[in-house]
Amino acid sequence: MTYVPWITVAALLIAAVATVAIGIYGVRLARTTSDFLVASRTVGPKWNAAAISGEYLSAASFLGVAGLIAKYGADALWYPIGFTAGYLGLLLFVAAPLRRSGAYTVPDFAEFRLGSLQLRKLAMFVVVIICALYLVPQFQGAGLTLNILLGVPGWVGAAVVGIIVIANVVGGGMRSITFVQAFQYWLKLTAVAVPAVVLALHFFADDRAVGSPAPPTVDRVTTVDISTDVLVQVDSPIEVTVRGTVDGEGVDGRIALGAGTHELGEGTSLILDADSPVPVVAGAPPTDREWATPGGGLGGMHPLYQVYSLILATFLGTLGLPHVLVRFYTNPDGRAARLTSLTVLGLLGMFYLFPTLLGVFARLYVPQLLITGTSDAAVLLLPGSVLSGVGGQLLAALVAAGAIAAFLSTSSGLLVSIAGVLSTDVLKGRVRDFRIAAVLAGAVPLVLSLGLVSLDLSRTVGLVFAVAASTLCPLLVLGIWWRGLTAAGAAAGLIGGGAVSLTAASLSVFGIPDSWLDGWAAAILGYPAAVSVPLAFGLMYTVSKATSRSVPSDVGRILTRLHAPERLGVGRDREREL
Repeated sequence: MTYVPWITVAALLIAAVATVAIGIYGVRLARTTSDFLVASRTVGPKWNAAAISGEYLSAASFLGVAGLIAKYGADALWYPIGFTAGYLGLLLFVAAPLRRSGAYTVPDFAEFRLGSLQLRKLAMFVVVIICALYLVPQFQGAGLTLNILLGVPGWVGAAVVGIIVIANVVGGGMRSITFVQAFQYWLKLTAVAVPAVVLALHFFADDRAVGSPAPPTVDRVTTVDISTDVLVQVDSPIEVTVRGTVDGEGVDGRIALGAGTHELGEGTSLILDADSPVPVVAGAPPTDREWATPGGGLGGMHPLYQVYSLILATFLGTLGLPHVLVRFYTNPDGRAARLTSLTVLGLLGMFYLFPTLLGVFARLYVPQLLITGTSDAAVLLLPGSVLSGVGGQLLAALVAAGAIAAFLSTSSGLLVSIAGVLSTDVLKGRVRDFRIAAVLAGAVPLVLSLGLVSLDLSRTVGLVFAVAASTLCPLLVLGIWWRGLTAAGAAAGLIGGGAVSLTAASLSVFGIPDSWLDGWAAAILGYPAAVSVPLAFGLMYTVSKATSRSVPSDVGRILTRLHAPERLGVGRDREREL
């Protein structure tokens, strides 16, 4: 039986109880439909910025960024850069006009801007798909975390997080989770900053080198259990002890692994000697020098394409994430929405410094994770691997609390977004309808998370960003800044960009056939944004030009409302029947 430090259990319980308690406080203030959907548009910039940062910093940010940097090195830095830079686009192009529209949801904005009920329904479908896909890795990450920390089955962690999130959202909607997410940002920042600083001090005292031409090495005898078939690459021949299957043959004892690739079978146990070089999963840089040098990509035959496609997805995907966009509806006015975006830039920039450091330390201190590719566990395992005794346990407990906060906060925002569009576009928009939608919207992704293939958290979220960048991003950017957009053009872009990006994301999540694993097909399926984003913008433009007679007759009035400062009194919020 796995030994579980009581400090870790206590930290997890405290984080969960605090989330529920703050949510209950928010429930007391939630009474109307507007409270549940947009917190009655009364959230100030500083509070809203903390809440946005809390829900945006998901499992992909807290665990996945460090894991990908440990595995792929310099090119993986585009994940945190892109995740942050997207808010500059929001600040410049979307935040204030979106708030001035008076919409409650993205589909509501689509109908307001283009006057089409059919387009609203299509946008609703896209929002539900994006949020559901985003929820799946949150639940899977929760299962992974509790499995590592407590030794419980993966479904237990997913179920616990799912139940807490659904209860919070059903109880108080946006009003409730605003308080929760603002608290969780500061918890996550503390949980990632303190270990990073402590490990940095240990690193400088240890005088370890980064970027050497040698492969990563373990500093003690290390046993690695292979839970699924994996292909690894070896830079120079090494001797290891194996109990299991190597390259299709049974082995029980010492064996020499020659330079090149080798397949390790499921259930294999690999024992590395102290100071032994570590094989890495195929596609990852085998030496520290290659790891520290940009241009190697993220495992594949077309690294330059991968990097540019990733940049496009992360930079533009933020502009189309429904759970982020809905936050700007909660600001009192457009000026507050713009100030919120600026504050978020600072909060995210500060946060992402620390997962980057932890990714470097993971490469140095827990390189055995590179064998299986399960690098998402790096942040969780680092403190105990580097520091012994109570100090290591305290850091591990803090990280555990931050990880749970990451799953809870992002899942809450996603669930509010799905429940909001379902309750207003499918049901009658009452508080009771919001609650029914929240239960259904939480249950379906929870079930899916138990049966789908689990990828690196940031990789899965990166695919969701590609879908958002290929659908809602062009709808909002062109809808706000181009008077020539038509409902037909918007629909064509949503369908075309969504079909390509969603197909790629679905095949990756459900498992890409082996025959597609090489060449351009694999590159596009793994990183579709470089194809799907230009396609979506191009379709919206060309079809709108072809249907220019259907441009809304009141487009001048609508654009004036979107861009004119509130003090001019051009527009006012469109309040729903409560």
